[in-house]
Amino acid sequence: MAAATAVRPDATLRDAVEVARAAALDVAEAGAVGEHLGMEMVEDRLATHYFASDSRAYRGWRWAVSVARVPRSKTVTVCEVDLVPGTDALLSPEWVPYASRLAPGDLGPGDVTPYLDADPLLEAGWEATGDEDVDAVASWELGLGRPRVLSAEGRDAAAQRWYDGEHGPAAPVARKAGAACSSCGFFLPMPGALRTVFGVCANAWSPSDGSVVSLDHGCGAHSEVDVEAPAPEVVAPPILDDSRLDTTD
Repeated sequence: MAAATAVRPDATLRDAVEVARAAALDVAEAGAVGEHLGMEMVEDRLATHYFASDSRAYRGWRWAVSVARVPRSKTVTVCEVDLVPGTDALLSPEWVPYASRLAPGDLGPGDVTPYLDADPLLEAGWEATGDEDVDAVASWELGLGRPRVLSAEGRDAAAQRWYDGEHGPAAPVARKAGAACSSCGFFLPMPGALRTVFGVCANAWSPSDGSVVSLDHGCGAHSEVDVEAPAPEVVAPPILDDSRLDTTD
């Protein structure tokens, strides 16, 4: 494989700083073209001059002006003028596809999430065999009839998310609770593999009503916790003074 031929320096293009500057000034806003930062040969008879951007909106960017000339000519032609980012340029975030940037809580009425064929959080579910007795037992035992169900990875991810969230032991309401959900009469244990860690709150007075809560979560609506009764108010009886005579006009 032949080695790449080095691009030859071009004195005519190197000296075309003012030609390149004039081209940048022609497209830039007033005061946006700064000092000359250098020149780079791209190919034979094709180079790019760089100028600092003094625009407040494009700090760290550079004006790039491409210049060229035809063989045996000293006339420099401007090809294009661009703004290109430098090492300290402020750039927009890298584009993230819709399916990857959707966050929990973003879904609204009528929105639909994209179907993921190879979702690591799911695995193939039970499929009907056609035998009514077998299918009835499988449906009762597994509660399925769905194409896919949670995989072990998906179950662990959900459990960790719930445990670290607002219905886990670290939530502010749980840290100030007098007792844990595990001893509350309104706590409904969750069936299946997550039963040892989670359940559902069924207390209308609780901020977690209808939500999955951890056994060590808690709130002020615990069924077995009472408020401290205030001390009874003592009112001193009136004193009758028979030795004093009040006169009126």
